[in-house]
Amino acid sequence: MHAIELLLDDHESVAGLFDEVRASDDSYPFFEKIKAVLKSHKHVEETLFYPRLMDKGDDELKTVVSTAIKENRQVNDYLNELEQMTGERERFAPRLKVMMEDVEQHVVTEEEKLFPLVEEQFDEAELEKLGDEMKAAKARFDTIHAGNV
Repeated sequence: MHAIELLLDDHESVAGLFDEVRASDDSYPFFEKIKAVLKSHKHVEETLFYPRLMDKGDDELKTVVSTAIKENRQVNDYLNELEQMTGERERFAPRLKVMMEDVEQHVVTEEEKLFPLVEEQFDEAELEKLGDEMKAAKARFDTIHAGNV
């Protein structure tokens, strides 16, 4: 599987969950699914995708990757904060909304800046191989963390 396609699939999954949150009066029930998708996505980006880009990319790509890493850290902080808000639904929904906006900005960064640079600097075979590694790592992560993400 192509590395960028794998990440785009995750982007679509998260966007669908965000649509469900926006259509609901209660965002709380969607949090566990959102958290699971984001943590799995973040795991493969930070352990495989970003390191490969930092190792082999040019300076422009490395700068965009650095921005994406900072955005991931911010999203992780939101996830941790939201996990602690059990029973605080009045505060939970607005905080989740802020996180969703940050995730959507991260998606824009990746899709409009990062992915085009990756496609310029890495050949298809390399992206397919990386995607296969990411898919396997994602499956392992999801299996290990199922139910306790």
